[in-house]
Amino acid sequence: MIAVVYSGSRTAFWKITQNGKVIAHCNTSGINPCFVDAKTTLQILNKKVALVNNAENIKKIYFFAAGASSPDRQEELAKTLSSFFRYSKIFVQNDLFGAAKAACYDKPGIVAMLGSGANCAYFDGKKPLNNNFGLGYILGDEGSSNYFGKMLLKNFLSGDLPADLEKTFIKNYNLDRPQILERIYNKPQVNVFLTSFFDFFTQNIKNEYIINMIDIGFEKHFDTYILPMVEKYGDKELHFVGKVAAELEERLQLTAKKYNLEIKSIIKEPIVNLLKHYTN
Repeated sequence: MIAVVYSGSRTAFWKITQNGKVIAHCNTSGINPCFVDAKTTLQILNKKVALVNNAENIKKIYFFAAGASSPDRQEELAKTLSSFFRYSKIFVQNDLFGAAKAACYDKPGIVAMLGSGANCAYFDGKKPLNNNFGLGYILGDEGSSNYFGKMLLKNFLSGDLPADLEKTFIKNYNLDRPQILERIYNKPQVNVFLTSFFDFFTQNIKNEYIINMIDIGFEKHFDTYILPMVEKYGDKELHFVGKVAAELEERLQLTAKKYNLEIKSIIKEPIVNLLKHYTN
């Protein structure tokens, strides 16, 4: 058996195969080694019957995780996983590597991530080349669901939301200023809390204020991530991976046109392409 896993900070997607066929699949909470310790990771795994029942039969695991960007983090996560999947050979890489493989396979291209977080890299056909991006939800993630959640909360708390959107926000989330500030500054996994507000954007996509927020976020993403890659590596094939890119595709395409760039592909769930690549 082979397992392929793609984990953002909010959700991890699991596929287990045997002889090239998927025999089990499930979603768990995201397993980001920057925020989720070994004890919590094992608790997450033990909650899923599909993982418990197949743990001893899985021989290889390809795990792509947000936060697994350094050798130390990768080794730490692999060690934790090996205590649950005792007979597995475990390969851990960061989510950007997984996104690049899912979008390009073995061909070069520029790969941008727009999901719970944001990142971008030039993929040379073997690995994403090092860059200065990936600053996380506090210093970076422009255009991601973290970013949009942060902007929505800031505008709500500042009284800048139009009356109709403010009313909808209060109805949907029933949160006041003290509750929001307490959750952000005194509770764990703030990044997951911020991403939880992304649905507000898809549910109100026809609202001009929301459209403007989305466009500003995507322009920040292009200015921060895409243009430096294009300037350095030329006008290579451009790919996007992640829920935000897929669910706001129309606005993303319009933003690309503003910069005279063409998007080659947009992949919502990279786990599908990764499964094909690592099980064929």
